[in-house]
Amino acid sequence: MKTRTAQSHVDGYAAALIDIAHAEQDPAAAIDELYRAASGLSGHAELVETLADPRIPGERKQGIVGDILGGRASQVTVAAMGFIVAAGQAKNLGDIARRLAELAADAEGEVVAEVRTALPLDDEQIRRLSAAIATATGKKIQVKVIVDPSVIGGVVTKVGDTVLDGSVQHRFTELREQWG
Repeated sequence: MKTRTAQSHVDGYAAALIDIAHAEQDPAAAIDELYRAASGLSGHAELVETLADPRIPGERKQGIVGDILGGRASQVTVAAMGFIVAAGQAKNLGDIARRLAELAADAEGEVVAEVRTALPLDDEQIRRLSAAIATATGKKIQVKVIVDPSVIGGVVTKVGDTVLDGSVQHRFTELREQWG
């Protein structure tokens, strides 16, 4: 559980990222890129431990972030992620990404559906998935896709506290439980 101070840091960094995105030409695309970068970095425990190591200077941490994200993200996103990491918030990147998505969706009267897939989804797949989730939940949905090779196949969707696991691995687990 996060302390009140840690949560206020998460909220503050997420709000700052929203402000950064709104200064860009396409705020929605900027928010999506910032979300994907923060989620992607936070998804690697060993990397997070390295980036959180107080013995490593902030400039070196920013260099690591630049090496990882460079060529895949805009300079603004690389700089923002580098700043957050150098400020000692590497362990909060996942929470910051989630809060960023929540703030952006809330501003549009929507809720976030975090969708993990093994492969990237095209716009039509995202549209269909969004419609299906909206029908299932009765809410306006903003889909955030995270490519996660550990999913293997299918999708794992999280809307608030509800997890809908349609992954191949989950199906294998269910089969194993049925067949003992």
